[in-house]
Amino acid sequence: MATSLTPAQAWRRLREGNERFVSGQSIHPNQDASRRSSLAEGQNPFAVIFGCSDSRLAAEIIFDLGLGDAFVVRTAGQVIDDAVLGSLEYSVSELKVPLIVILGHDSCGAVRATKDAVEAGEMPSGFIRDLVERITPSVLTSLRNERHEVNDMVVEHVKQTARRLADTSHVISEAVEKGQTAVIGLSYSLGEGRAELVSGIGEL
Repeated sequence: MATSLTPAQAWRRLREGNERFVSGQSIHPNQDASRRSSLAEGQNPFAVIFGCSDSRLAAEIIFDLGLGDAFVVRTAGQVIDDAVLGSLEYSVSELKVPLIVILGHDSCGAVRATKDAVEAGEMPSGFIRDLVERITPSVLTSLRNERHEVNDMVVEHVKQTARRLADTSHVISEAVEKGQTAVIGLSYSLGEGRAELVSGIGEL
């Protein structure tokens, strides 16, 4: 059974959970044994969170969520690949999740590595190169706009990731057009713990 929340209601619930986390008043919902057993036969998360793999960016903690609340996908620098697209499309088409969140954060190591590579004109070796290549368009756009700080580049990358998701996936773009889901971009402050809205696609 899909969640009954609208995209706007899902965003409000995330916002309220983040406010509790920031103020040190987390209630740690849906984390007991009865919740665990009630989910054994299925799930109906109200949000999918596609965020950076950074260990300080644990989605269920920073939004004060519990088991079954969020479908979470993570890669370094929240970089999109085919597996990510498939996971996000699954959350929308099969789980009917009403909100897709792109979650970046300040001082992101993957974005910083890309900034360094662009400025030095040298690409890193191994599969880190793949991450850097996928983040490079965001860094170049930020530099063209005279924004040279890593945190500015993070915000640009969140915006571009959200837009690319909506442009690349027909499943997601159709769900957005029908008002069934929305895509938002958030930038998280590691020090403060607050997730700020930086972009939105669809009705909120």
